[in-house]
Amino acid sequence: MWPGHKSSPGAGPFTSHGLSSTIGDCNYFQSDFEICSRYGCIHLVKVVYLRVDTPNQTGSFAIKKVAISLFAILASTSFAMAADAGCDAFKWPVTREQELFPAAPAAQSGASLAFGEAADMALEPVDAVSFMVSPQRAPAAGTFGATANVAVPTEGELQISLSDEAWVDVIQDGQAVKSAGFSGVKTCLGVRKSLRFKLTPGAATIQLSGARKENLKVAVLAPE
Repeated sequence: MWPGHKSSPGAGPFTSHGLSSTIGDCNYFQSDFEICSRYGCIHLVKVVYLRVDTPNQTGSFAIKKVAISLFAILASTSFAMAADAGCDAFKWPVTREQELFPAAPAAQSGASLAFGEAADMALEPVDAVSFMVSPQRAPAAGTFGATANVAVPTEGELQISLSDEAWVDVIQDGQAVKSAGFSGVKTCLGVRKSLRFKLTPGAATIQLSGARKENLKVAVLAPE
């Protein structure tokens, strides 16, 4: 048992609990830390022991142990903050994609994607996909791809976001349209990249290629 239980909630998402005891000639201190972000909590347990030998040794030993413990806490806090800030690193908000992707309905290559919605695309081996125009970046062998149709709204702007790595081409009037904006973040859970296109209202085709996985979630939205 650890007598002397103390609990001290920290500010914001940080909470700590401490327990201390003496066994033999050593003092022990156990500290529990919980750091929370929007994606969950990290629970850490640190056990620091201070051996009591002579008065001169005790102070130096204690300082070293406290310094190590504080460094571990700061490192863990930085990790949690980085994870929380990952999706905020996009050039524009991707909160809609985060809400849509978990429940995105399944879709096959060649399907029509609804504007303002997301789909979980089943991809095919890239060599089996019939692209209207050759991808602007040649896909590597053994990767996957798909095509999808979309109706461009009157405003003529699309924001296409993906859950994972893949190359995106948007084809209209038989030509690949260059993206008007791009943002990619590797530390955002569930959203990898987002592109914006300025198009003519009407029909367009989305081409996906170079994906390393057989499924890819795609959202077709209006830019915010």
